[in-house]
Amino acid sequence: MVRIISYKTREREDGTPFYLLVVQGGIEMVKSKSTGQFYATAKKAMVSTTFDEDTCKGLLGSEFPGKISKITTEPYQYTIKDTGEVITLEHRYIYLPEGVEPEEEQVAVELEQALL
Repeated sequence: MVRIISYKTREREDGTPFYLLVVQGGIEMVKSKSTGQFYATAKKAMVSTTFDEDTCKGLLGSEFPGKISKITTEPYQYTIKDTGEVITLEHRYIYLPEGVEPEEEQVAVELEQALL
């Protein structure tokens, strides 16, 4: 299951707005590479919508079937907001609906990468 935790407004080429839902998966325990200690985290992804802003607001907190999957990407620079540190990442997260078969998952990953 994933939960809608937020939404973002983006602008099309023609200047009109569209909305993305920010979805989050369940809690995961991850071991820190630097300290060896475990910490709790949750994967997040954005999903394009055809909804207006009021609909997005109304959906906050809703849960629906699916998962957040990590995909490999071309390396890109990312700035950590809190520290200003610039790091290089080679992955991102996408939402996959429940019941997607492994072959379909691979196709979804390839399509997502083609859109970058």
